[in-house]
Amino acid sequence: MPVKEKVGIVVSNKMEKTIVVKVESRFSHPIYLKTIVKTKKYLAHDELSECNIGDQVLLQECRPLSKRKRWKLAKVLSKSSLIS
Repeated sequence: MPVKEKVGIVVSNKMEKTIVVKVESRFSHPIYLKTIVKTKKYLAHDELSECNIGDQVLLQECRPLSKRKRWKLAKVLSKSSLIS
């Protein structure tokens, strides 16, 4: 079975070895045909604490690491231009 992956933007890195990532999903409303954007936040494991706020990252599903942490950082796709 393939590993699930999600792409999102880091919104918080204040915890040790943990980042909060915002993932957007876009879909069309079945009746009104308007594009709807839903966002969800995931806690992900960042072993080296390499991410900053605004970075675009790739997450991979993994075994439960804590109560809410079920994802790990696979790759940093692009670094933020913001200085943290």
